[in-house]
Amino acid sequence: MTDDRDPREQDSQWYDNEAGPLVRPYAMTGGRTRSGPTGVAFDLIALVTLDASAPDADDTLGPEHRTLIELCRPETQSVAELAAGADLPVGVVRVLLGDLLESGRVTVSRPVPPAQLPDERILREVIEGLRAL
Repeated sequence: MTDDRDPREQDSQWYDNEAGPLVRPYAMTGGRTRSGPTGVAFDLIALVTLDASAPDADDTLGPEHRTLIELCRPETQSVAELAAGADLPVGVVRVLLGDLLESGRVTVSRPVPPAQLPDERILREVIEGLRAL
């Protein structure tokens, strides 16, 4: 008995017909693994804000770029939230955000590091002083 299926299909048992087409992460990033701007680290908790003065999405952006822009449109999002919302790996989101940052469409800010926050003891003293008023 002969198998009439395409030989490529026989070797592709990992492919799930219900999942639809599969795009590898390196295809979305053009094979890049690092974000564009040097010195910018997209931590999971880095906050990404859509730049209101930036031009609207154009045809030079890929669908993943546009998805990230739409996720940032209503409010500031963390890198982790963007990855979850876009259903993309964090590494891919970092590279795509690097593209958006270079084109001036988004801005990135970091939360205050714990070392720069006021001491808990001082905050408690302030609260106690306010309560005494």
